[in-house]
Amino acid sequence: MIVLGYNGFGRSADIFARLFRATGIDRHLLYGHDSSAALMVNGDLVAAVEEERLNREKKTSKFPVNAMRWCLKSAGLSFDDVDLFAFSWQFSPDVLNKMIAEITDDHAATVEQKFGRLQRLAETHAAMFSDEAIHSDFLKHTGHRLSPEKLVQVPHHIAHLSTGYHLSGGGNAAFLISDGRAEWLSSIMGEVREGEVKIFDDVTIDSRHSLAMLFSVVTRYLGFVPNNDEYKVMGLAGYGRPPEPNPFLTHVLELCPDGTYKIPYPANMVPAYYELFDRIFGGDPQCREEFDYRVRVACAAQHMLETATAGQIRTLEARSDLPRLVFEGGLALNCVNNSKLLDRSRFAELDVSFGASDVGVAIGAAFYASQQAGTPPRVGPSPYLGPSYDGAEIQAALRQYADRVTWRELDPAEVPGEAATLMQQRCVIGWFQGRLEYGPRALGNRSILANPKFPDIKDIINERIKHREQFRPFAPVILEHRADEVFELGKKKSSPYMTFVVPVRPEYRERIQGACHVDGTSRIQTVTERSNPLLAELLRRFTELTGIPCLINTSFNVAGEPIVCSPADALACFLKTEMDHLFLGNFLVSRGLGG
Repeated sequence: MIVLGYNGFGRSADIFARLFRATGIDRHLLYGHDSSAALMVNGDLVAAVEEERLNREKKTSKFPVNAMRWCLKSAGLSFDDVDLFAFSWQFSPDVLNKMIAEITDDHAATVEQKFGRLQRLAETHAAMFSDEAIHSDFLKHTGHRLSPEKLVQVPHHIAHLSTGYHLSGGGNAAFLISDGRAEWLSSIMGEVREGEVKIFDDVTIDSRHSLAMLFSVVTRYLGFVPNNDEYKVMGLAGYGRPPEPNPFLTHVLELCPDGTYKIPYPANMVPAYYELFDRIFGGDPQCREEFDYRVRVACAAQHMLETATAGQIRTLEARSDLPRLVFEGGLALNCVNNSKLLDRSRFAELDVSFGASDVGVAIGAAFYASQQAGTPPRVGPSPYLGPSYDGAEIQAALRQYADRVTWRELDPAEVPGEAATLMQQRCVIGWFQGRLEYGPRALGNRSILANPKFPDIKDIINERIKHREQFRPFAPVILEHRADEVFELGKKKSSPYMTFVVPVRPEYRERIQGACHVDGTSRIQTVTERSNPLLAELLRRFTELTGIPCLINTSFNVAGEPIVCSPADALACFLKTEMDHLFLGNFLVSRGLGG
């Protein structure tokens, strides 16, 4: 059984720009962002890659034709070999009727406004959501005509659930899925028991009251890009404490006894929200540029998000006696919240996958379709699912840059020791190894690494390398068996995907200043010999030389660009920055003439 899962619409950016003004700062407010593809062969997940890594357009919504072709080529397959194509959206008649009712039942809208919204929905359906549009999109971009019986349309939230559920090992689990919006809902919860999915329909939340979309409005209000920069708001919140009482909880978000919530306006009513936020925080356009004001609003927004999701978790605790919780969807990337949800709940485990946001739904759709076809997924937890490059391909890329770099080939066994030796000093290296990791976090194969002991290393990386805001923190990577020595893990035993933030133990805060946020926390990645042998060996060598048990690990890219995929991408990025050295496989690359 060969299943190809995918996410992305060929015309999404054009349609949403024309009909919904999704341009400029709002360019990511559309369906199909983070397009991607994933391939399963006889129940095994053998390949997956985001389209942005190949077309080099960050957070692209384009049809994932490059991702599909790479997945198939990597397995020696063609489109004709695929048994099922699993698409991570399902706009069924029932869903469309609910979307229509959402418009017609809006008592605050005029008749003319309702007609306009219905017309835009009709055009979007014809261009993107209908069976005819989906088949036409596929044919146009791949040249392959889909047989109707080969296409499996998977509800978006079910794709999210399948991703987290199977990547965490299956079994019995409660679940919470929360994102901006799926087809028409924004959040569902329930449980998987003996393989059967039960959704608690009475506490689902539709997109009109989306917490994630409200957080995106706050992101926009603070001058960042919505549906892209929410992690910046989370980072800013570490610089202060939420105001008491919290204006968001007294004037914006209405919390309901059953764990649901309501927001005052649809998220597209940006002027109304700006007026409301200015009033309750005493703000104006000038205030929104001030760091202290941004911190105050960010603290309140983070506290609002934590309070609302904690209410949902309390409902789950009352409705399900299962000890494990799976949390997926874009809101699950708020890793500060994840740790608090787990430690303040009765759940013994909380799993958030490396594909928790929309990058993961291609994988989840493939899992779901394979399961439904009678081939249960047999899934390992590895995120290293993308392209890799051999020595000949790396040398070919080096020759292209021979007028700007010099390089030296090392014995593979020498690479960890050489890198560890360099990083004893204030040295920043690019680390390009093995298969590309999947998801929004660099997990040690396309990373920028540095020694966290230097107080100014964060400023060096932010200013000279990443070209991003100074308040942004960096994550530490550490061997799993050393993690509890350095960090207060709470109920967590490991955090392999950077999806949890934990306190740094007081005795280590000075020792690893570069990987410690202003509030004394870190978003950690734990590594084992099995999960990433080369990175584990590097950490061992570095710890032996320095006595420091972790490294700064940030994504190998600069602001506004996707994580590098190929050796040529890595060299181009290296030369745009002030990184000191680059390890391309077992080649040590430096600036200068030669080869």
